[in-house]
Amino acid sequence: MQVGVAIIGCGAIGTVLARSIDEGRAGATKLVALYDSNVDKAEKLAEKLKSKPKVAREFRELLEDPSIGLIVEAASQEAVRQYALDVLRAGKSLMVMSVGALVDPELLRSLWREAEKRGCRVYIPSGAIVGVDGVRAASQAGIESVTLTTRKPPRALMDSPYVVERGIDLRGVKEPVVVFEGRASEAVKHFPRSVNVAATLSLAGVGPDRTVVRIIADPNVDRNIHEVRVKGRFGEIVTVAKNVPSPDNPKTSYLAALSAVDTLRRVTEPILVGA
Repeated sequence: MQVGVAIIGCGAIGTVLARSIDEGRAGATKLVALYDSNVDKAEKLAEKLKSKPKVAREFRELLEDPSIGLIVEAASQEAVRQYALDVLRAGKSLMVMSVGALVDPELLRSLWREAEKRGCRVYIPSGAIVGVDGVRAASQAGIESVTLTTRKPPRALMDSPYVVERGIDLRGVKEPVVVFEGRASEAVKHFPRSVNVAATLSLAGVGPDRTVVRIIADPNVDRNIHEVRVKGRFGEIVTVAKNVPSPDNPKTSYLAALSAVDTLRRVTEPILVGA
């Protein structure tokens, strides 16, 4: 059965996802509509697609369209806070890319209750890290510690709120600099576009207050690198993802967009591997 999809946000991830649906690489899905606060951006993307999805001028158009069964948020943490509950209340499932918004326990509980009440689902792709399924499995036996170490080129972190507010100068650094070390709950607030993976990891494991995040500005790397270390009664997990930047935005890892495509495929396919 084909699922009608709408996308909120026509940036790097939204563009990759829209093209993948348009080219038939995202399972049994059909791109019905695009929505972006910048209407021109949505219109330009729609023009490049064979399916010619409609461009919604107002968000409520997505909620009122009966052909849309799943809405993908690919915009920002603020968009999650603004739109997520309304999506579920309209009886539509939701995919969240800006997972950092979900470290808010009240919002997470509200989404859980509403999805359960309406018979909908909230999908959270693995993003730019690997091993999320293993972390979820390990949590069944008990996890002692989870650490995420993220290395990015300095230019990818320069405009992060934490760096700007503290006047951290990353121009011309010659050696790796630890920019932040602390809880995932704080990391996703200070770096809203850089470490959404920290929120995903915390939801799969021990929660945002027990997940440790280290963010390093490293002039020796040209990729976004995420190393995950998990210890517990099950043993130990160590994964490293060296991500190529998205073709449309060097600040976004290509794997993050591809994980959204894969999640759509899993939503519509009869056999799930690694679920």
